[in-house]
Amino acid sequence: MEKGEMVYEGKAKKVFRTGDPNLFIVSYKDDATAFNGAKKGTIRGKGQINNRVTNHLMRLLESKGIPTHFVRELSDTDTLVKKVSIVPLEVIVRNIAAGSLSKRLGLGEGEKLAFPVLEYCYKNDELGDPLVNEYHIRALGLAGREDLELIADYSFKINSILGEYLESVHISLIDFKLEFGKLPSGDLVLADEISPDTCRFWDTRTGEKLDKDRFRRDMGGVEDAYGEVQRRLLGE
Repeated sequence: MEKGEMVYEGKAKKVFRTGDPNLFIVSYKDDATAFNGAKKGTIRGKGQINNRVTNHLMRLLESKGIPTHFVRELSDTDTLVKKVSIVPLEVIVRNIAAGSLSKRLGLGEGEKLAFPVLEYCYKNDELGDPLVNEYHIRALGLAGREDLELIADYSFKINSILGEYLESVHISLIDFKLEFGKLPSGDLVLADEISPDTCRFWDTRTGEKLDKDRFRRDMGGVEDAYGEVQRRLLGE
């Protein structure tokens, strides 16, 4: 499958047309951003790690009944995906307090929540991706009641599937961001990526951060952390 015209370039990925109007190629970049693009840099090898980790986890979720946009991996950095119209929401599942949740609610980082928390942010760079609730979402026409119910159902199932799997390789799933899209048929599917860019991964034994927080907080060892996630998940 050959790349055609580039139709989108985001902070971490490029999207290209193919000869099939219902299929696109996603190409992952080494570019790194944080704080809504205020901080920029490069994480060497990030593109191939995020691509391969995402595809590995998408296959796992598909095998457990979660529909996704994934079709097949084309190369270390390129993946063939189904055409979707992205629902303009970032869907966040939190198991342990960290990041913005800790700041907003005064919780200590690492404090376990009584049960998983589901949050939504409106995908709008100009507004800084503000936190919204179901009433905002429906009032703005971002998603309907049925879609929100399905998004919540899928998100909690994904949390359970990934949480159990990651524990088996000594990684705690602290929180993570999901995006969903609709196929031309109208069916809702998981889209975007699942990687150290979009998840907080901590080593279950040491508490070491194995994710983008190492870049956000200038902790160093970013490439090694991403590589460790790939090693544990893919054995390489």
